[in-house]
Amino acid sequence: MALGAAGVAALLFATVFTGVTGDTNSDDVTALSTFYTALNSPSQLTNWVPQNGDPCGQSWLGVTCSGSRVITIKVPGMGLNGTLGYNMNLLTELSELDASNNNLGGSDIPYNLPPNLERLNLEKNNFIGTLPYSISKMATLNYLNLGHNQLSDINVVFNQLTNLTTLDFSYNSFSGTLPESFSNMTSLSTLYLQNNQFTGTIDVLTDLPLTDLNVANNQFSGSIPDKMKSISNLQTSGNSFSNSPAPAATAPPPDTRPSRPSPSGSPSQSNHNSSPSRGRDTGNGGSGGKSSKVTGAAVAGIVISLVAVGALVGFFLIKRKSMRHQQGGDPEKNEHLSPLASGKIKQLRPIRSILLSPTGKELKKNVSMNLKPPSKIELHKSFNENDPTNKPVAKKVNLSSIRATAYTVADLQVATESFSADNLVGEGSFGRVYRAQLSDQKVLAVKKINFSAIPDHPSDFFVKLVVNIAKLNHPNLSELDGYCSEHGQCLLAYEFYKNGSLHDLLHLSDGNSRSLSWNSRVKIALGSARALE
Repeated sequence: MALGAAGVAALLFATVFTGVTGDTNSDDVTALSTFYTALNSPSQLTNWVPQNGDPCGQSWLGVTCSGSRVITIKVPGMGLNGTLGYNMNLLTELSELDASNNNLGGSDIPYNLPPNLERLNLEKNNFIGTLPYSISKMATLNYLNLGHNQLSDINVVFNQLTNLTTLDFSYNSFSGTLPESFSNMTSLSTLYLQNNQFTGTIDVLTDLPLTDLNVANNQFSGSIPDKMKSISNLQTSGNSFSNSPAPAATAPPPDTRPSRPSPSGSPSQSNHNSSPSRGRDTGNGGSGGKSSKVTGAAVAGIVISLVAVGALVGFFLIKRKSMRHQQGGDPEKNEHLSPLASGKIKQLRPIRSILLSPTGKELKKNVSMNLKPPSKIELHKSFNENDPTNKPVAKKVNLSSIRATAYTVADLQVATESFSADNLVGEGSFGRVYRAQLSDQKVLAVKKINFSAIPDHPSDFFVKLVVNIAKLNHPNLSELDGYCSEHGQCLLAYEFYKNGSLHDLLHLSDGNSRSLSWNSRVKIALGSARALE
């Protein structure tokens, strides 16, 4: 009897042990369990469970294994909702992911995709926003289909995607010119870009081995390169292409401007010291705001947008000013000097009269001006790129000195529910703002910076931006709580304010909202004006 009990105990132990470990790699189990939960635990995925499952041993629907590793996931057209899991990168042996023709999305595609995919098909879903930068690293990818979604930004560099043969971005909301890195997809034979808002030319596609190209219904212009006209299946309707061949490069026309005669009748001279007038640069800056999808959109959205815009504009102005240095050299050797300083103008004559004729009448006034060239000109030499000793040294910026938390993308991905539309509280010209709730119940407003608003070397620029924003200290500005700069993402985190936006307080007057007094409105106006001084 005791032996029988021992046998039963051993059997139970073996069963429990098998149920815990199973036949599947533990990382794969974790990733698929998270994926199942992110899909809202759909009943149509038979044998799937949210925890302690065994995808390979229990034959989960749509999952194929090789040994203990999951190698394919195919769940197309099953009416699935939700999104992909945030830790799909744990599926390191996965070669194919097909979740097409479902209702996934309402948020960005998670950045943590399986790193070694050969085929990725998310066609006909509801994904929005930016392509995950992690796609840039998928050197083994040969098929990518993201058509029929609501994607708008390409945050991918295609330099490493040399094995890609099929790319489908059709029926989305992509805009702007085609990335130059498209030219590195040297194996690409099929490319679908139809029904977007792409602009510019398609010259970057000229040398690709394309046999099937559809760029219809965009805003492309220019000429179709002759080399591309031989593509067997080419569709270009619905654009502004010209029918004429691309113009050949021509030399600039000769200068035919007549010389200006001297007022005194002396032989004409070229006006060597004329210089174009300096005009004040003007630009239209704006942050188009969309209505909030969360009741009581956060003031943080407005504040973050203003801070980001101010920091960006300030950075551009400083950078531009630093580039406006004077070209110079030794005045005695006439090195790179203006005509006045170099002595090309041999004589300076006093101005005898100023002609003012606003109404057709000539007004004359004698003026005596004593103009002499300066005895010494203080010059600032620009550095020679071939001489490393003259190059300015780039100053490294250290983020460890600022009082802000360095969040991971995974933390903010979970806190915003994969940047879902339900947590979107606002949008401006530099990106979207999401409500994020951390595991300690702390609530933040997370600004997801749009890469198209950032110049070259976005990571370096973002580091400088974070340091500058962290230095801001003003009673009417929300302090920077944290930041994230990894996996190609640029994120700013601020304290979340739930009492509505400044726009609502200024312009809405429903019975449920607290209106601002006249004194408060004047204070806001004065404060805004001082900030713009």
